[in-house]
Amino acid sequence: MQAMEISRTALDVEWRSLELIAQNLANANAPAASSAEVYKPLQLVTATKGSFAEHLRRGASGMGPGDLLGVEAAAVRANETPPRLVHEPGNPNADAAGYVAYPAVDHAEQMTLMIKSARTYEANIVAMYTAREMYSKALEIGRRS
Repeated sequence: MQAMEISRTALDVEWRSLELIAQNLANANAPAASSAEVYKPLQLVTATKGSFAEHLRRGASGMGPGDLLGVEAAAVRANETPPRLVHEPGNPNADAAGYVAYPAVDHAEQMTLMIKSARTYEANIVAMYTAREMYSKALEIGRRS
């Protein structure tokens, strides 16, 4: 069941990615009283499970089916892009110059990431379904023998 377990790890990673994208979009227009307090958009850092250096050292020919472990969410990193400043002198969150700090969330980028994550999620569901069908066919062939 290795193929299904690898796809499951990818589903977990993409689900976490979609959660962060939703959080970023939800906070995109949240004003802050100062630039230091503004929401920082979050990015998911992914990595292979197990040691990537070990995979490289052994190469593709030295790897067995049990050596493939899938992917994981290694960390969540805050984007350090400076906030966007909007001149709104009447806003209670405005500074002395009349500027309000908003998170540096790029809507187009977040929507693009959302589509990519959703399609990757769908591809892994298809991969799980295909693996299940292959396992079923193998069992069926084994029963005939």
